Amino acid sequence: MRVLDLDMDFFLSGPCPLAAYGERPDEACCDVWRDEDVVSFLEERCGLSAEHPVPGAIFDTHDKAIDFWQARLADGSLTAPFEVVHVDTHSDLAFGPPGTNYVLNVVLSRLPQQRPSIDVYRKAVELDEANYLLFALAFRWIDRLAYVRNPKSHQDIPGVLLDGEGNIRLRSFISQMMESKNGREPVIPFDVYDDYRAFARHGYDFVTMAQSPRYAPRSADRIMEIVRRYIIQL
Repeated sequence: MRVLDLDMDFFLSGPCPLAAYGERPDEACCDVWRDEDVVSFLEERCGLSAEHPVPGAIFDTHDKAIDFWQARLADGSLTAPFEVVHVDTHSDLAFGPPGTNYVLNVVLSRLPQQRPSIDVYRKAVELDEANYLLFALAFRWIDRLAYVRNPKSHQDIPGVLLDGEGNIRLRSFISQMMESKNGREPVIPFDVYDDYRAFARHGYDFVTMAQSPRYAPRSADRIMEIVRRYIIQL
């Protein structure tokens, strides 16, 4: 199965400085894509059709994608592992604080079936919109990941997550010690597209989009209305 995971800040001319909680970036920080360019990307690069919308959801912060996936896994409409196409200005793989250590040393020490304790991680202030994708990888929900970057994205993929061939392989001293119980962490093929024009992948079972208000000016909100044409809101 394949899910399309969009962030509104992808559709900007470049990344904006992170705004304070409850605020939005200044309108002068970037230009927002034209409607026709957003439509072209969704239809030509992602194969979406307004005539045949895909089940999905639009939410405020991107970490709610992991809740959406968990709900779909619970109702049986999504089965793990699944492929994720992540379209974003940020990798959401814990490049910044709180970093990768918690996932690699705490989450990976747990039995795989006990790892998806999302509320526990949020209460511990460890899971957020900048690292939720790393948690989903640690849960072993994802068997292939594509990252379609905004052309002006900063390099934010933690090198510690990659093996020598550019695939993702989560590992730590603790995870290696736990291999007799947990088995080896899987190798996850990882495709990175620095130029979205080189990307084309169609056929999605679910589509989600995050507004990410701290990362995008208010004028970008119209993009959410465009995306709504292509999804059946769950």
